[in-house]
Amino acid sequence: MAAAAETTLKPRPRLPEWLRARLPTSDTFARTRNLLDELKLHTVCESAKCPNHWECWSKGTATFMIAGDRCTRACGFCAVATAKPFALEADEPARVAEATRRMRLNHVVITAVARDDLPDGGAEHFRQTIEAVRALNPDIVIEVLVPDFNDREESIDTVLAANPQIFNHNLETVRRLTPTVRHRATYDRSVSVLRKVKAKRRGTIYTKSGVMLGLGETDEEVLAAMEDLRRANCDILTLGQYLQPTLRHLPVVEFVPPEKFIELKRAASRLGFAHVASGPRVRSSYHADEFALPARLSA
Repeated sequence: MAAAAETTLKPRPRLPEWLRARLPTSDTFARTRNLLDELKLHTVCESAKCPNHWECWSKGTATFMIAGDRCTRACGFCAVATAKPFALEADEPARVAEATRRMRLNHVVITAVARDDLPDGGAEHFRQTIEAVRALNPDIVIEVLVPDFNDREESIDTVLAANPQIFNHNLETVRRLTPTVRHRATYDRSVSVLRKVKAKRRGTIYTKSGVMLGLGETDEEVLAAMEDLRRANCDILTLGQYLQPTLRHLPVVEFVPPEKFIELKRAASRLGFAHVASGPRVRSSYHADEFALPARLSA
C-alpha cells in the first residue's frame, strides 16, 4: 500500500521563475484576513489555494465564495473540499455586503461552490447576495462567477434578475480533457450557459469565461475552445497556468511560457473578445477590475 501511494503521489515539479511571486510586506494583508475572519466569510482565494491570494489580499481585494466551503463536485483541478454541504446561512448576503462596504471595493467578484444538493443550485442565494451588495454599494460593479446550475433556465434567470454587470462561468479546459478535469460538468453545457445568458440580456451584460493551460491541451484545442466561446458571444476571456494545488490533484503536464500566453492573447483578440487577460499567473478573478465597464453598463 505504501509503495502504491508513493507511485501515485509524485512530487510536484519546481516552479519556473516566471511563476514565482514575492510575498508582500504591507499590513493590508492582515487587515483583509481579520475582516474576513470577523465576518465569517469564505473566499475562493483560500479554499482553492489560489497562488495570488497574498497579492490580492495585500491590495485589499478578495473573491467572496458564498454557499459554504463544501462542494458537491470533485473536479480534478480544484482544491475546494468535496463533502455534503451545510445549510445556507440566511445572513451571509448581508455579511458579504458589509465586507465590500468596509473594503471600499469598486468591483466585486462573487462565486460559489457547486450546490447540486439544492433544487436551484444556489441561484436564489446568488440573487440575494447581489442585491444586498448593491443596496450598500450602489455604484459597485458586480461580477458573478457561477457554477453551471446543470444548465437550468430557471436558475440562470434567477441570477440575471439581480442584474449583475458581468456573468462569468468558466469552461476551464478544452473539450477532450473535460471528462478528466471537471467532475460531472460537460463542455457543451458550459458553453450553453454562456450562450443563454447572452441571448437573454444581449448588450446589457458582459459574459466571461476562463481556460487553464498546462493540462496537456494542444494549441489547436485551445483555439477551438476560444472559437466556441466566441460563437456563444462570450465577451471576456482569461487564460492562465494550471498549478497542482495538492499531490492528490491532476499533475501539471507543462509550464506554458509567457511568450505562448502573449501569442494566445493576440489570437483571442483577433477572434473579437472585448477583453483578454492572458498570462501564467492569471486567474478568473485576478485583476478583474482592470476591465473598464462602459458607462451604459456601469450605471
